[in-house]
Amino acid sequence: MMAKQALIYTVEVDGKPILAFDGHAREAAELCREAWFRSDLNELSSNGDPLCLPGSTIKTRIANEDEMAAYREAAKEAKAPDEILFAYLVELDGMPE
Repeated sequence: MMAKQALIYTVEVDGKPILAFDGHAREAAELCREAWFRSDLNELSSNGDPLCLPGSTIKTRIANEDEMAAYREAAKEAKAPDEILFAYLVELDGMPE
């Protein structure tokens, strides 16, 4: 049996594409349920609006061509390939400390 190949997924918050990452279907589904992930998204904002609110719906889907291109571009510049890479598809106001 062949190992399943990783794909690029997009995370949507309330239907809006927020970030892309590379992983497997199980990882993509589990990520949406992780408290740390929701907490991180709650702390980030774009143009003064929070990326995620406490009641927001977070879903993953396979990335479209533009989202895949954005991820691949971010991956070229990444310095820590051993960690999961999130390529944000929105402009962030600033990273929390």
